Amino acid sequence: MDLPPYLATMPMHAITEMHGEAGLRERFRLEIEEFGDEERGRLDEALELAGWLHRDDRRSREPYVNHLLRVAIRMMHHYQVRDVDVIVAGLLHDAVEDHPAELVSGGELGSGGELGSGGELAEELIDAALVVLAERFGVRVARLVAAVTNPPWDPGRDRYEQYREHVAASLEGEPWARVIKVSDFTDNGVGVIHSVGPKVESSARKYRPLVPVYRDLVTRADTPLSEPVKRHILDQLDLAEQRFSAILDQPAHPA
Repeated sequence: MDLPPYLATMPMHAITEMHGEAGLRERFRLEIEEFGDEERGRLDEALELAGWLHRDDRRSREPYVNHLLRVAIRMMHHYQVRDVDVIVAGLLHDAVEDHPAELVSGGELGSGGELGSGGELAEELIDAALVVLAERFGVRVARLVAAVTNPPWDPGRDRYEQYREHVAASLEGEPWARVIKVSDFTDNGVGVIHSVGPKVESSARKYRPLVPVYRDLVTRADTPLSEPVKRHILDQLDLAEQRFSAILDQPAHPA
């Protein structure tokens, strides 16, 4: 595929629409060029693992790996993150939540099914998957991924309410995990207009109550981002809120 020379400055969703996964992978390669050989090797290994784990996953109209690439690229390009552990964790932020059994078994047991039913077995599987990540990429990467991994849900409570409580609690003591999560939220929230079907409204309902939570977390003194980057993120949160409102607050049509 012929890719344009200005790929390094294109908006990520424009790359996605015009050049797909290949374009995002090339943009990722351009972003990591300034890192040393060892660091690039770790980043390439993380991307390879993420691509393998999510190889059959789809996100609306696209391969799921596109989302992971955008989360990592956004942190490097817009948030000025140069901490390789954080970028690796960004690429793998859904690995334990979505594919713990494959992480533990190396693919021999399949995906492990849905964790939302809860139970000790699901928690044990998550813990075991985090151990695998720690052995392969280091304890800090595993800790960051753990902070952004949803626990098994209580089926007797509202799932979105549990999600909001988990986000606020898990990011309280992990400033770098906030950076990963806000990039993830931006891709899901600002990017909600790139979803299709019922997911548009369900995503808006899920994510809108989190906007004030992220505003608070981003503006904290211990969140390791520069003031200009924090202002950029706050602008993105405002845009996400506008899009949620446009989706959810439509006036009722007269009968």
